[in-house]
Amino acid sequence: MPPRYREVMDEPERGESLQERFFPGMTCFGCGPANTKGLRLRSFESDGGTVADFAPWPEHDNGLGYLNGGIICTVMDCHSATPMMLEAQRLGLIGEAGLLPFVTAGLEVRYLRPTSLAAPLQAWAAVREIDDTGITVEVELTSEGKVRAVGTALWKRWRPRPG
Repeated sequence: MPPRYREVMDEPERGESLQERFFPGMTCFGCGPANTKGLRLRSFESDGGTVADFAPWPEHDNGLGYLNGGIICTVMDCHSATPMMLEAQRLGLIGEAGLLPFVTAGLEVRYLRPTSLAAPLQAWAAVREIDDTGITVEVELTSEGKVRAVGTALWKRWRPRPG
C-alpha cells in the first residue's frame, strides 16, 4: 500500500476533518458533516495531498456485488474538494462566512477494476494545477492494495450573484 495512506489508516483518533474544519454546516450528500443521511466523508491533510478512508454500505451495491460507480464518483468528487479547499485557504479565498469559493466544473473518472463492497477504500488527492479560473486536482481510490479508480477534477471559481 502506498505510504501516503499509512498515516490515516494507522491513526485511530484523527480529530477534526477538513470538511468539519472548513464547512461544519455543509449538507453535501458525499462530504457534508451536517447531512446525517449522507456518506459523511472525512478527509485529512497528508504528505502534500489529502487522504480519507471510506467503508461502503450494503446499499451501495451495483447489483452485481460491487461498489456502485456513482458512489465511487461521489467519493472522488467530494474528496477532490479537500486539496482545493486547502489551496483556496492559502490564497485567502475562504472567508469568515465559510462560503465554498469553487464548484466542480468537471470530473473525469477511469474505473480500473471492480471494487468490493466488503473492503474499505482509501482516497488520495492532490492539486495538480492552478490558474486564474480554477484548480485541477488528481484523485485516486485504492482498496485491498490496488488502485480501483483514478480521476481528475476541475474546480472553477464561483461567485454568487445578488438576487
